[in-house]
Amino acid sequence: MLDKTVEKFNNNINSLIDPFGRAISYLRVSLTDRCDFRCVYCMAENMTFLPKADVLSLEEIETLCTSFINLGTKKIRLTGGEPLVRKNVLTLIKSLGSKIGSGLEELTLTTNGSQLSRFSDQLYDYGVRRVNVSIDTLNPELFKKITRWGDLEKVLVGLKSAKKAGLKCKINAVALKGVNENELQSMIEWAHNEGHDFTIIETMPMGEITEDRTDQYLPLSMVRAKLRQKYTLTESEYKTGGPARYVKVEETGGRLGFITPLTHNFCESCNRVRLTCTGMLYMCLGQDDSANLRKELQMGKTGIELEDAIREAISRKPKGHDFEISRRASGPAVKRHMSVTGG
Repeated sequence: MLDKTVEKFNNNINSLIDPFGRAISYLRVSLTDRCDFRCVYCMAENMTFLPKADVLSLEEIETLCTSFINLGTKKIRLTGGEPLVRKNVLTLIKSLGSKIGSGLEELTLTTNGSQLSRFSDQLYDYGVRRVNVSIDTLNPELFKKITRWGDLEKVLVGLKSAKKAGLKCKINAVALKGVNENELQSMIEWAHNEGHDFTIIETMPMGEITEDRTDQYLPLSMVRAKLRQKYTLTESEYKTGGPARYVKVEETGGRLGFITPLTHNFCESCNRVRLTCTGMLYMCLGQDDSANLRKELQMGKTGIELEDAIREAISRKPKGHDFEISRRASGPAVKRHMSVTGG
């Protein structure tokens, strides 16, 4: 009986439990706020990015990730901006990949796909097995319009490189009313035919952009109802550790995910926190409360002291976010852009 009590105590010491009893085992890390695209739902075309002096070094990011792993983090996802435009990013990926099997179970990446043809082989060699690739349309002209600076052909070539390297790819598409809503069915069939999972995401009210998000917003309840007119959607227990809820499309045999921060939030089972490239830890994507972990590093905190600072932050994790689509006069629900927090 004593041995079990000691074991339970040790497990609690080496884990992050929030005020609602949720184990925080998933860390999303933004490596940079910079991106080589300017997607209309994500950022303004003329963005002012952070000075390099404000951004964590790769060594600092590794130190923080190691602390999280010591506290029970099982999965780390590297995001941006576009993470693969960060200079010398492969050194960090190699280092974090070496921790797989020593606490860390999975290292993944969210990317716009523009750099995959350059880095896919090395990503696999360094331990990455899955990547999420953002593609909102298969129409080259519309792709250019949505991303402003993107080249669809380059992304598709990158996808082929990733598949050849052995990386499992999931395609993410943001549902945009009047833009790509009539293309989602054909995109699902394309993705499943290529062996990729496909996830549809509602637009999130984060950061000031040129467009009005009330014009962009397409509830996924409507998308799902339309898909059911053509496909048989069977509920699935499949999970990747993120917020997507999956179904199997019986006609294609592939998986289809839905991320619905507005029509049906995913807060009750939230197991994740987000670290920005400036060292700010956000316990909730849709709340402004944060912890300045860079400041902790600058104060010389390492080991247990740094882990205690992380524990204190997790003790403030809220039950859920406050996302809602409102008129531009009210501004976005959260002023920071998704590229700052990490996609």
